[in-house]
Amino acid sequence: MSAENPQPAVQARGITQTGPWGRVYGPLDLDVPAGGLTILRAPSGPGRTALQMTLAGRMKPHGGTLSVFGETSIKRIFAQSALAAIEALDSVYASVRVVDLVTEKLRWDAPWYRLVRKADQQHYEAVCRPVFGELPLPPLHEYVENLTELDGILLRVALANTQRPPLLVVGNIDQVTSDVNQRLLVQRLAALGEQQTVITCTVNEVDPALDYREELPVELLPVDALPADDDAVEIATVPDRTAVPDTTAVPDTRGGE
Repeated sequence: MSAENPQPAVQARGITQTGPWGRVYGPLDLDVPAGGLTILRAPSGPGRTALQMTLAGRMKPHGGTLSVFGETSIKRIFAQSALAAIEALDSVYASVRVVDLVTEKLRWDAPWYRLVRKADQQHYEAVCRPVFGELPLPPLHEYVENLTELDGILLRVALANTQRPPLLVVGNIDQVTSDVNQRLLVQRLAALGEQQTVITCTVNEVDPALDYREELPVELLPVDALPADDDAVEIATVPDRTAVPDTTAVPDTRGGE
């Protein structure tokens, strides 16, 4: 981790969010440095999900102030952020193939008048190689249900991140249950942090030897004040063209436990 203390990319002061059953987080203050990977260590649940969506401009805070790269308008924050691996946003049927997801995202990104044919291996490499790095890509015509946990979440990040906005927010790394592959995930997100500001979260402490910038403990709310489950958050969001489908993952054995 770097000892530098740059101007924060994300600065929150007293932000809160409420759902049908009351407050789900806040008020809380948060400073996320520009560049690198910042890991928010916070309990799982609707508050953490809502916080990540707020930071990426997909939810407007109920109270307080939020600035992302100097922007305070929710629409402008949305425009310079990508959000991936959030269950409430990017679910899909497991019977879809990787090639279909890549093709769909290429068509979303293209001007309305441009005909985009089915993605080939070259398109696939262009979309996914920056996220996967040296890790092997899953077969282009593989079904999503057959992807490992690591491949599934990296694919979702790649599809959400095709425009390379300044801020990339990624759902919790605990979705990858293998310790070895969770480390690989952190390393890949840290590599993306060389060009972007990347935020993810976990409930556990992360090995300081991994190349992330900072780990921030976040106290959302007392446990007894949280809603029962993620469905308790009423998600009223701007439609997200960067959202990518979920993957029904199988346990990831690549690299061992």
